[in-house]
Parts: sequence; C-alpha cells; structure tokens
Amino acid sequence: MARDATPRLPRRSNPSSDRAGSDGRVGNLILRSLPRKESSQLFPLMEFVRLKLHQVLHEPGEVIRSGYFLNDGLGSLLTTHPDGKTVEVALTGREGFIGLPVIFGFKTSALRVVTQGEGTAYRVEVDSLLRILSQCPELETQLQRFSMVLGMQSTQLAACNRLHDVAERLARWLLMSHDRIGMDALPLTQEFLAQMLGTRRASVTGAAGSLQKAGSIEYSRGRVRIVNRGKLEEEACDCYAAIERQKKRWQEEAN
Repeated sequence: MARDATPRLPRRSNPSSDRAGSDGRVGNLILRSLPRKESSQLFPLMEFVRLKLHQVLHEPGEVIRSGYFLNDGLGSLLTTHPDGKTVEVALTGREGFIGLPVIFGFKTSALRVVTQGEGTAYRVEVDSLLRILSQCPELETQLQRFSMVLGMQSTQLAACNRLHDVAERLARWLLMSHDRIGMDALPLTQEFLAQMLGTRRASVTGAAGSLQKAGSIEYSRGRVRIVNRGKLEEEACDCYAAIERQKKRWQEEAN
C-alpha cells in the first residue's frame, strides 16, 4: 500500500504560518506513518491548533471530547491527589496521541493532561475519530502500540519516583523533555519541577545545583539550559536508558 513519506497539512490550515514548517509538513510520527488511504480519511476531520503553556487538555473524570496528535511541544500526564498535589506519570510529544482511553471504549480521562510549553497539534473530535477507526487498521495499530509504550513508561517512572534521588530523576526528566521538545533551553520554574517530580522546591533547587556543578546544565530562576547532554545522561538514573531500550526493542519487533 502506498504511503506518503511526508504528509501535508489539512487544507483548512495555513501552511505558511504553521509551526509544522513553512512547507506544511506533518511532525506527528503516528500521522506520518499512515498509508495515503487512511490519511485521506483522517485529515479532513482534524483541525490544526496552537497550544499554550500549561494549557489543560484533559481533566480526570471529565468526558474526553477531543484527541490530540501533538505536532511539536510536550504534554505531561499527571495524577492528581485530593490535596491538589500532582505527580507526572508520563510524557508525550510528537511520537504519540493524547486521548488514548477512547480507543479502548472509555469515555473519561483518569489523568490531567497539561502542555509544558507552546506547541501545535492536530485536534480531532472523538466521535469523528471512532467513526473511521475501524476503516483505518494502521492508525488503530499505531495507537494501540503507543498505548503500550506509554504504559511501560508510566510503570518505569513509578519505580523511578520511589527508588531514585531527586538529582537522578531531574536528569532523567530533562532528557525525556529534550527528546520531545528538541531545544536545549527549557522554561522551568522550581515550583513546576517540584510538581512534576513529586518533591519539595528545596529538593529541586539542590538537585539542579548538583547538575549544574557537574557541568550538565545551566540553571537560573525559571530557566534550565542543557549544556552537555552526555554528562546529563551520566547523571541520570537507569530509568531513561531502560525506557529507550524497551522502545527500541518493540520498534524492531514491529518492523
């Protein structure tokens, strides 16, 4: 079956102004993998949208009305507690899809999903997606595979948050974010990092200072810049490498 090597944006978008690129090329990896026949069914149903920093896409317990194929940017999946505290349990970027519960017949989200930086996405209404899903076997397969990757990542992060110190976890988080955002400089406050890692602000300050002293990052109020990724990988716990190994293993098995 013929595939478009690099699909174009839906006609409703203005390619000259899209963050996907001036030539209108699609960034989301699931969308890029689709055969032409499936792309032609899905793309007319989607809307190109710009996402703001800390925009809430889904809330726990609320009905999921739209799914998002991130084109760039970063989405955090957070578990929330009655006292309002949150802990990040997964990250996703252009490799995935936000709204996976609907693929398996569920209507609500168990997690809060928040953007961590500006970005773009293709938004699709759930009813429209489900209406064509049975006619798009490659799309369905890609979404199911991504759900397994995200579940594996969540399991690893649960162990990470329990077993590893804050500096190791911070290094791991920065590596995962860097993979998805692709920029060395990240706008991150102490409060935000404390929420993501489920720890105190003072602990984040100490961890960031440790990584800066090691020469892997530069840290100032509200901003982190990765200056030596190799050193950052050395400072990270084994969880980052474990996640990447499993992703690569599954990718090879699927090909």
